[in-house]
Amino acid sequence: MLLLVMSCSWMAKLFDISKGQIKMKKLITVALAATVLLSGCGQPKNLTVNGITKEYPTYGLFNQPTQSSKNVCYEVSVGNVVWSILLIETIIAPVYFVGFSLYNPVNVKTDKDCGIE
Repeated sequence: MLLLVMSCSWMAKLFDISKGQIKMKKLITVALAATVLLSGCGQPKNLTVNGITKEYPTYGLFNQPTQSSKNVCYEVSVGNVVWSILLIETIIAPVYFVGFSLYNPVNVKTDKDCGIE
């Protein structure tokens, strides 16, 4: 990231860019780096339920009835939400992220409750 910030200042001198534009470029660079760090997109997980190990896939709003399991706790994938917002103009990316990969399997439900651990 430091390299990107340094390259912005080097480019500013080369192309005579104002300080306000440099600040904006640094802000965009930091925002992009934060987005990349949060982009842990949906991952299926192998969980053991009643002695049987099975891979539980991610699911979204469109495939919830067929992909979700009543024995597994799920959580929202923050990375997919961020990517959906950033790529809203593409239409296809948000449909995929929200429709098919919004929730990640976390662990097996205990006593029919996921609760806060």
